[in-house]
Amino acid sequence: MTGGYLKGRIRREDIITTAVAVYAEAGYHGSSLREIARRVGITHAGLLYYFPTKESLLAAVLERRDAQDTERERLAVPPGREALAHLVALAEYNVRHPGIVDVYARLAAEAVAADHPAHDYFERHYRMARDYAVASLRVLAERQELRPGVDPELAGLNLVALMDGLQVQWLSNGGAVDLVGALRFYLRDLLTVPLD
Repeated sequence: MTGGYLKGRIRREDIITTAVAVYAEAGYHGSSLREIARRVGITHAGLLYYFPTKESLLAAVLERRDAQDTERERLAVPPGREALAHLVALAEYNVRHPGIVDVYARLAAEAVAADHPAHDYFERHYRMARDYAVASLRVLAERQELRPGVDPELAGLNLVALMDGLQVQWLSNGGAVDLVGALRFYLRDLLTVPLD
């Protein structure tokens, strides 16, 4: 790796990291590329060299979060019991890192508008999350590890909704919400054999 190339990759990562902080403070719509450039210590034109549009920077922020979560929590495991355990581990990680959870929750809320640049990302993200949760619960149903009468489709949809809803409540009043405990309780209620 040449010195210039490495320097460019480091600068790109600095810009993404700074964008996360700015989005956490002001949301996507309340942020500007000029402010992000100022905080990184480069010109607006310098930032545009790496990210020609505000949307391309947002995409990089979201892609980085997904890649980090997938690698750290090994979310690429096949659907099933281990996949659900990794989702709980992701919730445990998120509790220790409220900043990125805040950015994600703000962007998810903003992106419900069809014209938001992250709308397609979140639509795809939620579809993949639901599919993964449903597939995991189907595997457990086939193994007789899902309680009788539990519909994997609805339970998977509820799992994804619960995870994101708990995050918002936890961000609003963390002392009153046990995000991980509530998630474990929900899964314990679905399964014949607990994850623990």
